[in-house]
Amino acid sequence: MPVQPETKPVVAIVLKGYPRLSETFIAQEILSLQRRGLNLVLVSLRHPTDKAVHPIHQEITAPVNYLPEYLYQEPLRVFRAWRKISQRNGYGRAKTVWLKDLKRDFTPNRVRRFGQALVLASEMPEGAAHLYAHFLHTPASVTRYASLMSGLPWSCSAHAKDIWTSPEWELKEKLDELDWLVTCTSVNADYLRGLAADGNKVELMYHGLDLSRFPEYSARSHSRDGTNPANPVQFLSVGRAVRKKGYDDLLAALAALPEDLNWSFTHIGGGPLLENLQAQAVELGIAARIDWRRAQSQRQVLEALRAADIFILASRIAEDGDRDGLPNVLMEAQSQSLAVVATNVSAIPELIITEETGLLVPAQDPAALAAAVQRLARAPELRAKLAENGLQRLRQHFDAEKWNGLLAAKFVRVTTSPAKDPAP
Repeated sequence: MPVQPETKPVVAIVLKGYPRLSETFIAQEILSLQRRGLNLVLVSLRHPTDKAVHPIHQEITAPVNYLPEYLYQEPLRVFRAWRKISQRNGYGRAKTVWLKDLKRDFTPNRVRRFGQALVLASEMPEGAAHLYAHFLHTPASVTRYASLMSGLPWSCSAHAKDIWTSPEWELKEKLDELDWLVTCTSVNADYLRGLAADGNKVELMYHGLDLSRFPEYSARSHSRDGTNPANPVQFLSVGRAVRKKGYDDLLAALAALPEDLNWSFTHIGGGPLLENLQAQAVELGIAARIDWRRAQSQRQVLEALRAADIFILASRIAEDGDRDGLPNVLMEAQSQSLAVVATNVSAIPELIITEETGLLVPAQDPAALAAAVQRLARAPELRAKLAENGLQRLRQHFDAEKWNGLLAAKFVRVTTSPAKDPAP
């Protein structure tokens, strides 16, 4: 009888939704891990809502298991999972932890997380050795409960909203139970280390940028200065229309620009506040200068970056604490030798060094933002200097392949040893 080849242990990656146009950093990580030989299975809590996908998603071959997005939609699947998992030793511990969480967070979402965890544990891929959640809020909760049910270890990648809008009690308990956590900014890392009983579990690991997908743009010309009405300075911003992106501040800044400066602005991204922003642009009298393109593919974003002169991001801390981490769009802009104006929020200063690789202004200060934008618009030579410095710093410190290699090394333990049997 021929000897069957040994199957590599599986790493199950738990995602809030897959694929998503706004999460290219996750896709580039998955593809890099796949190329390094890891055996991956993707588990998504939600079905995709974007009509398009990036080319990178088409290169990812890992299978995807979609859990019940809402438990009432697949009651039999959830019931069968409960019957199966309730017989395991880990079920009682998972239920106890979940009930404790439910008492402090009595919401339908908390119930849904437990039901999804039941299905995940019940449908765990054969050979699963490790669970890895992207985002420390909902995906980590599902992963945590499923880990208790199955006996498999788990780890997490934390980003922005998932950290800053989660209660400290929940962050602390997850940090106590997981094996390790990586996060994409030093601001995040310092905060989470302060909450963890063992700060060594938390490691800074930038997402970086896949430079092979954003090759250097040699045809960049820093020439437009806003004096020619037929050839205005091109402003660009890419991001979802949500509070933390500060697009109302950005529009106010554009409206404050002097009349003799000729400009146009392109926005790429969807989001719940898009119609409000379009109405604001009409009220401010600048709607005719704005091109709203909604969500676009990575190829279309790249084309827009190459056509623009200045990239603007007016991030701020939202009322609920939500904020950006280190937005990949800033790195994408720098990769195309594009000058950047941004706010000094969260980890943005870890990438943008003001007056050296871009300009930073205070958040929620449209006047300061307008002054910085006008300065760059009228000074092509300054744009060229900042853009070149930004590109070089990006290549030196934010190459995704370097960081993904370090992440892959963290999975060596589960990819070079036999998978553990799940809890009986």
